[in-house]
Amino acid sequence: MQKRATNVVLTAVTGTTLAGILVAGVAMAGDDSAPKQQKTPTELSMVAQQEQADQKAAAKKAEQAKAAEAKKKAAAKKKAAPKALYTGKTTASYFWDDGSGINGDTGAPAGGKPMQKGLFASPSWPLHTKVKVSYNGRSVTGFVGDRGPGIPSHNGIMLDLDTYTFRYLLDGKKPASKYNSGTGEGHIKGLKYEVIEWGDGPGKKGAPQPFG
Repeated sequence: MQKRATNVVLTAVTGTTLAGILVAGVAMAGDDSAPKQQKTPTELSMVAQQEQADQKAAAKKAEQAKAAEAKKKAAAKKKAAPKALYTGKTTASYFWDDGSGINGDTGAPAGGKPMQKGLFASPSWPLHTKVKVSYNGRSVTGFVGDRGPGIPSHNGIMLDLDTYTFRYLLDGKKPASKYNSGTGEGHIKGLKYEVIEWGDGPGKKGAPQPFG
């Protein structure tokens, strides 16, 4: 009888101990502070490789987006550029007629606007015609604001450029003064011109004609 009672007590104690162990195990499993399993070197290497691949993919995507944006801007700029109505080449001289009488100028420009940078003279084109002139990789957009050159136009000199435009196209610099380019050069041969918009003033459209 005594032995049986002892067995019952031992069984009860053992059951209680096992239950405690199970409860403790569950508690540890749910505890975030419990030590986590460390990744192996192989797993860490795979993670690093994936991060590098993601970074490269993001960089490539950003580069493609940048290239697409640049292409879009270039296309828009090309579309916005006005189409030339008339183009050609000629020999150009220079002038600065401001009404001062210096160098024998003939007075204020015929177009009614004061002498200025970007004001050109044509023997025949309508006054206020918008024209782009180019030489040696440099370009200036101006307008026909005066008549000229006179007699030289009969020798193929069909544009008179203001002194600043003339010097800039020639070598990218500024003239010695408004009345002198400062280079000793009086003409630019092979000047390219592009008529962007015909003016509303008197004159003739199309190929430039000698003065008078």
